[in-house]
Amino acid sequence: MIFFKFDFEVTGKNDNEYIVKISNSKEYAVLTFNYITKNICFINDNEIVKFLKDNKYQLSKILRNKRESTYNIGFKLKIVLRDNKDIVAFNDNSKIAVLNKLDGKYISFVLDKGIDNIYEVFTDGSYLEKQEKGGFSYIIKSPDGEYELFQKTTDVKSSSLIELLAAIDAVKYLKNKKYIRIISDSQYVKKGLTEWVMIWKLNDWKTANGKDVKNKEYWIMFDKLCNNKYIEFKWVKAHSEHFENSLCDIYAKEIALKSTRSK
Repeated sequence: MIFFKFDFEVTGKNDNEYIVKISNSKEYAVLTFNYITKNICFINDNEIVKFLKDNKYQLSKILRNKRESTYNIGFKLKIVLRDNKDIVAFNDNSKIAVLNKLDGKYISFVLDKGIDNIYEVFTDGSYLEKQEKGGFSYIIKSPDGEYELFQKTTDVKSSSLIELLAAIDAVKYLKNKKYIRIISDSQYVKKGLTEWVMIWKLNDWKTANGKDVKNKEYWIMFDKLCNNKYIEFKWVKAHSEHFENSLCDIYAKEIALKSTRSK
């Protein structure tokens, strides 16, 4: 797994097309990006262009995710691309995504089946918008099949962040365990943990818009908690009658409701 960091600069505009220069210390690529059609056209040809074409999906995501208001001439930022990322595998929700930080490693990949004898963590969060109250729950299943239930309230006003807090709290609780599988219905937590964090770190925790990553302090905390751990992530569809996920949903809503009654 190799990451490459480039300088990105908007150098011009022609109707709906923006001219972008992507460079490293040796050479540069020039391309146009049409914000309406999302079409990318490379102007020159060299090793950087070849690399960008080989990893065009990642480049396209960066260009598409940038707000049009940030395509100002002279706008600069750093971008990071992962060479030969298996996009299809990472987007396959039937597979297990892995972050391995054991023994100084820092790699992510996907598996068809997770490893055996691992602690499983089932998480879910609930945010009651009218009451501005939230809660989360998680169930820990040991390799011996024993279950533990945890419920906590939070004043956080974001469903996605509450989901992240549930995973963070569970990993904190399992601080002495190296092998953990997180089962959740949150793509935000899954992709953040196994795909985005490594890029955010290399890019000084900045987004394609040049802004700080949302919930940056929590992702930094989560990244540190995962040091010297092997974390698997299994996504499950919400409200799909998955037993433990359904229980977590019930307990998360229950604790959130209790916090409103105690006011």
